[in-house]
Amino acid sequence: MLKFSLRALACALSLSAVAGMAVAEPVVIKFSHVVADSTPKGQGALLFKQLAEERLPGKVKVEVYPNSSLYGDGKEMEALLLGDVHLIAPSLAKFEQYTKKLQVFDLPFLFDNIQAVDRFQQSEAGLGLLKSMEDKNITGLAYWHNGMKQLSGNKALLAPKDARGQKFRVQASKVLEEQFKAVRANPRKMAFAEVYQGLQTGVVNGAENPWSNIYSQKFYEVQKFITESDHGVLDYMLVTNTEFWNGLPADVRSELDKIVVEVTAKVNEQAEALNQGDKQRIVEAGTSEILSLTPEQRGQWRDAMRPVWSKFEAEIGAELIQAAQAANQ
Repeated sequence: MLKFSLRALACALSLSAVAGMAVAEPVVIKFSHVVADSTPKGQGALLFKQLAEERLPGKVKVEVYPNSSLYGDGKEMEALLLGDVHLIAPSLAKFEQYTKKLQVFDLPFLFDNIQAVDRFQQSEAGLGLLKSMEDKNITGLAYWHNGMKQLSGNKALLAPKDARGQKFRVQASKVLEEQFKAVRANPRKMAFAEVYQGLQTGVVNGAENPWSNIYSQKFYEVQKFITESDHGVLDYMLVTNTEFWNGLPADVRSELDKIVVEVTAKVNEQAEALNQGDKQRIVEAGTSEILSLTPEQRGQWRDAMRPVWSKFEAEIGAELIQAAQAANQ
C-alpha cells in the first residue's frame, strides 16, 4: 500500500511538473512585414525580437517574417485581426478603411521635412491617432519613420506637367490616387512585392518611395530618374491585435511597452541616416540620375497637389490638418 502511494505521489508530482512546463511555454509573437531586413522597419523588427527575448527569457519568443514571406501587404491586416500574426507595421496609408483620420499623413506637401512629421506624431493630436482604431480591435503602439518620399520615373520629373499621362504605382489609398490625378497622371494600385517587376516591364512608369525602399528593392535599377521631391511621408504605425495585447500577462505587456519605446527611438534615429546612406549608394550605382528641385519648381508641385487637402478635409478634420501644419514651425 505504501509502495502504491509513493508511486501515485511520484506520478502526481511528474504530471504537476509537466503541467507547470506547459504553463511556462513562452508567448509566441509573430511579427510580419513586407520590406527587407536592411530597411528601418526591418531593423526595428529585429531589434524588438532581440530585446524582447533578452529581457523576457523563456516568457516571449518573437518570430520575424520579412519581405512578404508570411503575408503580403494586401493580407497582413486581415491576418492581424484573425490573430494569425500579432505585430505588423503597415504604412500609414493602409489604415484608410479603419479610420479616415490617418489620411492626414498622405496629404502631399503637408509636412516640410521629417522633423515636422516627428513633432506632429508626438503631439497630443498625433498620439491620439494611435488609439483611434481600438473599436476595430487594432491598437497602435508607435510611429516608425521610413522617410520622406521621392518621385521616380523613366522620364525627368521637374514640373507637374512632366507627370501628365505617366502611370505611377500607388498604395491602396484614395488620397494618393487623387495626388497623382491632380497632376493628370494615372495612379495604379499595386502590391509592394510586385513593384520591381511592374517598373521593369512598364506596367507602371514610376513610383514614390523613400531612398531606403528605392535602394533595398533595387528600384533604381529600373528607373532612369529620381526627383528629390520630399513631397510626402512614408511612415509606419506599429500595431497589434488589441485583444491579444491586452490579454498578455501584465508584467510581460509592461516590459514590451518599454521595449517598443526604446526600439521606436532607435528606428527613428537611424531612419534618416539610412536613407541618406542609401541615396549615396544609388548615386554611386550610376543607373539613375538624381534631380533636385528649385524652390520655384517645388512650389509648382505644391500648388498643383494642394487641392487634394480640401477634397479630404471633411473626412480627416480641418483641426487635424491645422495641427499637422503647425508642426512645420
